[in-house]
Amino acid sequence: MGSDNASNNKRPLPQGERFFTPGATGLRKAVEQRSAVPMTFLFTQVPRWVAPVVLVVLLLAGFAVANPLGGVAALVVLAFVGWLAYLSWPSLQVGGKLLRVAMIVFLALLAATRFGLI
Repeated sequence: MGSDNASNNKRPLPQGERFFTPGATGLRKAVEQRSAVPMTFLFTQVPRWVAPVVLVVLLLAGFAVANPLGGVAALVVLAFVGWLAYLSWPSLQVGGKLLRVAMIVFLALLAATRFGLI
């Protein structure tokens, strides 16, 4: 009963033609291949609410804690957002790219202020 119930709670992989960027080589191909397992786990095995809740808590900690601990929280959010931005970059239009760059710059500045660099 327990294992049968657990398998019913798993989400299916999203439908789509490709998971990897067509013709990718070098760094992009390596990052996409290494990201496949964590992304599959995150988006199929972990409840949908976990990632957003954890990121919001870390972002709020980055805002609220005005010392290096807040900077570490902001860096974790920066790393996650940067990872997703890198993976989605080839499929984005100019507006989406600008939004992601602005978010990364904002998070980097937040972390820098918490570490006392600015």
